[in-house]
Amino acid sequence: MALVTASASWTDGERFLCGASTGDHPENTVIVDADRSRNSAPGPMELVLIGLCTCTATDVLSILNKKREKFSVLKVRAEGRRAEKPPTVYETIKLVYSVSSSVTPKAMEDAARLSEEKYCSVAAMLSKTAKIDYEIEYV
Repeated sequence: MALVTASASWTDGERFLCGASTGDHPENTVIVDADRSRNSAPGPMELVLIGLCTCTATDVLSILNKKREKFSVLKVRAEGRRAEKPPTVYETIKLVYSVSSSVTPKAMEDAARLSEEKYCSVAAMLSKTAKIDYEIEYV
């Protein structure tokens, strides 16, 4: 497995310009702001939820395509509750999948379950501290 690297370069306050091993090009960087009173960019823990949404959405996309399910909408939203005392890890996370109503419920249930239980690396890591549930909305 290839080595993955990431970096954070301080800009001001609690804001950082971050990149990963995809390259050091400006288009591959993300601004992260840990100052939750300023909220000028996503914070580190919000990026964790964004990573979870993207990871599981990629799995679901792949599974639905393999099942030849036709869809025009696929969105994933994560709602996380954090511990009250440090370290304030996520204790519960609810994933809400919004998918086209043309997708069969069994195919979508299977895709969401397989992502959570087998394929999504981010969910596998987060499940060590958080209970992850999901629901599916058909639009």
